[in-house]
Amino acid sequence: MKVRVYYEDTDVGGIVYHANYLKFCERSRSELFFQENQSPYFDEGEFVVLTLQAKFKSSAKLGDMLDVRTHLLKLNRSFLVLNQCVYKDNVLLFEMEVKLGFLKEGSIARLSEASQVNLHKLFGGN
Repeated sequence: MKVRVYYEDTDVGGIVYHANYLKFCERSRSELFFQENQSPYFDEGEFVVLTLQAKFKSSAKLGDMLDVRTHLLKLNRSFLVLNQCVYKDNVLLFEMEVKLGFLKEGSIARLSEASQVNLHKLFGGN
């Protein structure tokens, strides 16, 4: 997903705030659903971030056009693990691994088989 860096994303020096990389990745995950005319809410539940590990490699700046790429690393009945990277001109700026748990009524729950297949297709798993 392409993302342009706007003034609101930066500090006074025009450098992207560190937390905004997480927002760019969140938008990208949601956009994958929207592009397929789907919602991130399904099976009467939703995903929440359980853990994440982030690596900041370089800084994006005001006006930059970024590319957020998302790849499925693992999928099971109640969670998925994604690798998300932010690039500028094919140069890696930010990388994170995020584990998303599936919740129903506030508790970890199992995804249906159909949803697991759909997620695998959506996030391009191996």
